[in-house]
Amino acid sequence: MKAYWIAHVDVTDPQQYLHYTQRAPAAFAAFGGRLLARGGRSEALEGRATPQRSVVIEFDSYAQALACYHSPQYQEACRHREGAARAEVIIVEGYQP
Repeated sequence: MKAYWIAHVDVTDPQQYLHYTQRAPAAFAAFGGRLLARGGRSEALEGRATPQRSVVIEFDSYAQALACYHSPQYQEACRHREGAARAEVIIVEGYQP
């Protein structure tokens, strides 16, 4: 069953954050991740205020999504995000009727 990585990000240092965005997509691709949304227009209709960036990445399985997050390649990319952004990342299993 598919899984989705959902991230809400507020960038505080765009120059440093670029180092993250240059590295992270390779980690996603290595685990079969497909970017469905990355930034773009958004509007909060309920709940917390709209973050600067919302990202949705689709994986073929929950295990792949978790493996990507915990991989050395992605964790190396995350080190470049430290101090450059506040991020909330969740993985949610897809729905199959």
